[in-house]
Amino acid sequence: MSLTKKSSVLLLQIAKQSIQHGLDKQQALAINPTDYAIELQEKRATFVTLEINQQLRGCIGTLTAYQPLINDVAYHAHAAAFSDSRFLPLKATEFPLLDIHISVLGTPKLLNFDSETDLINKLRPKIDGLILTEGRHKSTFLPSVWDSLTKPQDFLRHLKQKAGLSANYWSDSIKIEHYTVDYIS
Repeated sequence: MSLTKKSSVLLLQIAKQSIQHGLDKQQALAINPTDYAIELQEKRATFVTLEINQQLRGCIGTLTAYQPLINDVAYHAHAAAFSDSRFLPLKATEFPLLDIHISVLGTPKLLNFDSETDLINKLRPKIDGLILTEGRHKSTFLPSVWDSLTKPQDFLRHLKQKAGLSANYWSDSIKIEHYTVDYIS
């Protein structure tokens, strides 16, 4: 379900306000979802990605829709700025340099395949985000990762490595789900 232009603009504003609130008050912006449009009250899963000069500065999100969309964006914007373990917490001097990107995930669907080759043939570059699950190992790549990993076999190899598996690992018990994303930036 695509969002209206008005809601998309509002979500970007909320993400920015939540980061600013984090700089000022050290917590995410509190939001009453009933103050907003119905589509922003629906439970949706999001990732918020922060970049400075086209370089990743933070990315946090969830694969499971568990709270209203507007709350999810406020929470993950703050978390991407201050809680991504790959980066130090955002400094006030970095705030004006941020580019904020919001990914609103569709519902993941199980992808059926008979082999690794069959799976690779079923992948839709630049369309599908993937969730790989193998026992306690789990990882995801948003569809935007196709921009840097353009070949399906490379996309899958790196996804396995992100999950803590070897690049050439294969098992008939691997579970793959695919999802689409509405991007807001």
